[in-house]
Amino acid sequence: MTDQRIMARRFETARPRLLAIARRLLSSTADAEDAVQEAWLRLSRSDVSAIDNLDAWLTTVVSRVSLDILRAPRRTRERSWEVEPWPAEPRSTADDPAVAVERTDQVTAALVVVLDALSPAERVAFVLHDVFGRPFEEVADALDRSPEAARQLASRARRRVRTATDPGRPAPQQARRLIDAWLVAAERGDITALLTLLDDGAVLRADFGTSTQVVSGAEAIAGQAVLSRRLAAHSTPVLIGGRPGVAAVLDGRVVSIMAFNLADGAITGLDVLADPEQLEALAVATVLGLPG
Repeated sequence: MTDQRIMARRFETARPRLLAIARRLLSSTADAEDAVQEAWLRLSRSDVSAIDNLDAWLTTVVSRVSLDILRAPRRTRERSWEVEPWPAEPRSTADDPAVAVERTDQVTAALVVVLDALSPAERVAFVLHDVFGRPFEEVADALDRSPEAARQLASRARRRVRTATDPGRPAPQQARRLIDAWLVAAERGDITALLTLLDDGAVLRADFGTSTQVVSGAEAIAGQAVLSRRLAAHSTPVLIGGRPGVAAVLDGRVVSIMAFNLADGAITGLDVLADPEQLEALAVATVLGLPG
């Protein structure tokens, strides 16, 4: 077997771990796959005999590529609409570490929103060290900084994450309960129940492609939800850019997705996408397993 084929096999073995790291860094499966593919391209052009530790080398490359993506201007335009299935309940198993990490990523998907508030360097330091347990020497190499600087970045990120996740951010189970309660109340047209779920200052923003709509205040949003009760009856919970959300399917077609912003046990905002072209580009139907 040639050195190239051996390296390809080793890369494929490392791929699940690299994808898990890139997905956590980028909050996007598509971007993560791009970053991992770029790592393979760089590996294929490198002198593999000069690489002492392939796992560390690949982690560094994927982290650097992800860092470049995080710093790109397009990352600051808007929150991601990428749709993923709602994660299954965690199970206690002795899976491969990469699989276990990936499951942890799903269970703690709400953390994605918190990570978005970190600087790119803080995010890389925190994810590599605190989430994946990589040594600070490796983190420093990925960031092109000293180990002490990497340690300080991770420490600062850790403080910010703890502050953001402690008081008001619901656990995934609580988020699911809120969403289920919303769907039931909307389907029944129960204004009172909807108002108990909504923060008084909640705002709904909807993008229909050719037009947009903004609805402010709990009463106005509850009224809008009752008018859309048919959608609630045909909605299923999903993750949207790491946020809890729902996808509405009518006659086998995805007609809208809605992401929830939650704080202190209440819905503070809803972002709706009902643009058919964008929904098709996001391949939401494929994520939901709908027939083509």
